Amino acid sequence: MAVSYLKTALPRPDAENSDIRDIVAIMLSNIEREGEEAVRRYAGTLDGWTGEFVLTDEARKAACDRVPEQVKDDIRFAHANIRRFAEAQMTTVSECEIEVMPGLIAGQKQIPISSAGCYVPGGRYSHIASALMTITTAKVAGVSHITAVSPPRPGAGIPDAIVYAMDLSGADLILNLGGVQGIAAMAHGFFGARPADILVGPGNSYVAEAKRMLFGKVGIDMFAGPTDTLVIADHTASIETVAWDLVSQAEHGVDSPVWLVSTDKALAQGVIARADALIESLPEPNASAARTAWRDRAEIILCNSRDEAARVANNYAPEHLQVIAEDLDWWLDQLTTYGSLFLGAETTVPFGDKTSGPNHVLPTSGAARYTGGLSVHKFTKTVTWQRCSAQASHELAERTARISRMEGMEGHARAAEMRLSKVC
Repeated sequence: MAVSYLKTALPRPDAENSDIRDIVAIMLSNIEREGEEAVRRYAGTLDGWTGEFVLTDEARKAACDRVPEQVKDDIRFAHANIRRFAEAQMTTVSECEIEVMPGLIAGQKQIPISSAGCYVPGGRYSHIASALMTITTAKVAGVSHITAVSPPRPGAGIPDAIVYAMDLSGADLILNLGGVQGIAAMAHGFFGARPADILVGPGNSYVAEAKRMLFGKVGIDMFAGPTDTLVIADHTASIETVAWDLVSQAEHGVDSPVWLVSTDKALAQGVIARADALIESLPEPNASAARTAWRDRAEIILCNSRDEAARVANNYAPEHLQVIAEDLDWWLDQLTTYGSLFLGAETTVPFGDKTSGPNHVLPTSGAARYTGGLSVHKFTKTVTWQRCSAQASHELAERTARISRMEGMEGHARAAEMRLSKVC
């Protein structure tokens, strides 16, 4: 395969996350042992927050009232699209029943998870859209109790627009908490929360590690790393458009990879030449984040054909995959490994990040090889049931007993054979 790199990323240190793992493990241990007191201590130390943790109905209303009407309208627009898409997904969550053999009826049910904890990032940027994506989707899925947390700003709490988005989406409880302590509070059910059955939402590396460590005790949406984006572009693409699509994603953070796969060398070279100027036009801290991400994590890959470009993209398994090229239906058919796909110059990853409807909580770091993003399916359990007639029970018992004894499981065999004598 004739593939060449015009720009390559720096290698990642093997032990770059070891310190994070140690810190998070200690924090989670302290919180499990000391409970809410440890959460309060970490909130004061790490977030500078010493106020109330539970947002009262009055505080919610006051925050919502302070949000400008245009902002509310934009949030309502995004919420409506996200809700409609989630509702469409719910139509694919179906129950079934089948007569497997005469007298044996089996089926599956879809049961919503009882409680969800939704994490909304609020550090460098105020992630209004993350509140909409996580809480709305859980609500549409039928989750009965949703707790939402976000890092409070010293002396102010959660930004008003995030509170409005949480409230509009249907959060039952909102907590002024961020970081590992926020994740742990939802998992344990502190401050009046119902202990979460599942924890969802993006966050920094500490939040991601806390979710990873708690997985098993609770469910999580996915193991998340830094956000990543790959753009495929051919000779029909605009250098300016492609460059902005990459730079806009690099501003997420210093560790966010962006990749360009192109069949046109002039386009690829043009993007390299243009990117620095676009980055420098950004305000801070966006420019600093994008500058480092572009320098250390960006790659520009030149392919001889669109088949090669598709293979490269599938191998990278990006979180976001943008295609600006001819014959979009061909790409839709050939591309198989991504979190969310954006076809054509008329759409862009920021649409998906903020307002268009499909969820923006997506698999990163190559996880698109085996999972998709957050959806109503993550908030429902597919469970099975069965019942059978006496006639079906007789045949099942005989065959089950024979297989059980072949496996050396005598108890299983005898439990099955009880059905032969009708002692049950």
